[in-house]
Amino acid sequence: MKIIICGSMHHSKEMMNAKQELEEIGFTTEVPRNTKYYANDTLAPESRHESTENKIKGNVLKRYYNLIKESDGILVGNLEKHGIHDYIGGNTFLEMAFAHILDKPIYLQNPIPEISYKDELIAMQPIIINGDFSKIK
Repeated sequence: MKIIICGSMHHSKEMMNAKQELEEIGFTTEVPRNTKYYANDTLAPESRHESTENKIKGNVLKRYYNLIKESDGILVGNLEKHGIHDYIGGNTFLEMAFAHILDKPIYLQNPIPEISYKDELIAMQPIIINGDFSKIK
């Protein structure tokens, strides 16, 4: 089973930990490009910021759409960021929408956050696993 891991690059270390844990229990995984370099702080300074230019140059949205299309589902690492518990940002919201439209299961590591687009997140019917990767089926 192939799972695509989505989330803020702010949580790159946690995404790499999730990748390792899922692979140890038999999953194939993908994380966003350069996640391991963000996680170990070896990314070139000019590439550290997820700028519009870097997203266009790296074709980030289309690349992740295609990965999601070929997957069995996504895991969203929705952790605290900017004082928001269980944060889901713009890119991750789009990736969740891709999975929803493609009829792929969406697993949330934590509950749906209290944010302005909570209704849209609920409508995607994610499966909340509360950090228990064994719930990914």
